[in-house]
Amino acid sequence: MCRRDEFSFYSTVMIRLILLTDFTESFSYNLLKGVLAYSKSHEPWVVCRMPPSYKNSYGIEGVLKWAKTWHADAIIGRFDNDDNVELFRENGIIALAQDYKSRFDNIPNITGDYRKTGKMAAEFFLSKGFQNFAFYGYRDTVWSQERCEGFYECVAAQGFGNNFHSYQHQSLDDLWFYEAPPLLNWLKSLPQPTALMACDDNQGNRITEICKVNNIRVPDKIAILGVDNDEIICNLSDPPLSSISQNIVRGGFEAAALIDFLINDEEAAYQDVVIQPINIVNRLSTDFYSTTDAHIQTALKYIHQNIAADITVSDIVKQVPLSRRLLEMRFKQVTQQSIHKYIFNLRMERFAQLLLADDAPIADVAAQVGINNLKNLSRQFKALKNVSPHEYRKAHCTEGCIIGNKYQSGKNNIVSGKTVSSMLRPEYPTSNSCPM
Repeated sequence: MCRRDEFSFYSTVMIRLILLTDFTESFSYNLLKGVLAYSKSHEPWVVCRMPPSYKNSYGIEGVLKWAKTWHADAIIGRFDNDDNVELFRENGIIALAQDYKSRFDNIPNITGDYRKTGKMAAEFFLSKGFQNFAFYGYRDTVWSQERCEGFYECVAAQGFGNNFHSYQHQSLDDLWFYEAPPLLNWLKSLPQPTALMACDDNQGNRITEICKVNNIRVPDKIAILGVDNDEIICNLSDPPLSSISQNIVRGGFEAAALIDFLINDEEAAYQDVVIQPINIVNRLSTDFYSTTDAHIQTALKYIHQNIAADITVSDIVKQVPLSRRLLEMRFKQVTQQSIHKYIFNLRMERFAQLLLADDAPIADVAAQVGINNLKNLSRQFKALKNVSPHEYRKAHCTEGCIIGNKYQSGKNNIVSGKTVSSMLRPEYPTSNSCPM
């Protein structure tokens, strides 16, 4: 394997990287975009795309044989946990695992803050007034299990633990096959309305498909939220699937940067790249507010339709035949928030989404969501997101850099700002709190 004799900020020897993953999925495609973003600023790199079918046909030994023939420096792969990934290390090839069933202990993982993703889903549904919750996922994958745990722990903390249901009988090995009758029976058994989080967009699409065929109205009876924001899959669903967007491109960038470090420092400790959820892309599968109070439904609909205007609580009161005090009381019973707080949080979430949509000036972005007073914007945004708007945009961009001997990636990454040789792999909670 080609290695540089001394550290430099830019590669002076070509880095050869194999990507062993499924490029029919947007996750892998966006991961590649991040790798390419890094390689373009730290050239020369060359990337070989290897389909999973190659490993299925020739085994991990066949992958290694090709990697050696091609003189690969590194491989990012969707490995099975019984694959002998030590073979790569023994042959001087850096290997990173793209999460499959469980994290590897002996090589870096491209993983995620899955509990945070589950918590984000729960908070989203709680803000819509739901009191019944469900999770649909795999029984044998860390990313599905931990998303379920984060989802359950959040709703349980709000007193709805006994109103939680989960279906995790399927194996990841049966990705495209499922037994419809048991799943349909489970869906029919759920109290209505129920807020359902699917472990990813593929499974969210599966639920919308079964509901459509069997006349279970979405989102009226079951509101459905996926993960990954795969636009093709989300729009293939009927109704279109809401989904949690993740900073996958950033993860690919940081994975490439980590490979560059490990090539330059053979004694460096292995670290994980932790992809963070960004926001929820709301589509029709969750366009529902769980309340029988018609006046609160009117108020919520008005807020969401007019959030770009400079609306106030007084504007909301004018939409319903209730006193301000009574409306406030009934609104808080449904959303657990005051009207003012609900408008503020929604406005800030929309503002955060638009910050990442393009590089328009922050003042222009604020105006798009009805924020005309910029004086307190940074302070208010920081109270919600723990960073300023500028820092938030910078942390979620696809750029990163290496400064000195430090890995200066975004603050969203556990390994940020520490020398690689001094970093220790984080310990992941193992609560197994998600009910089966």
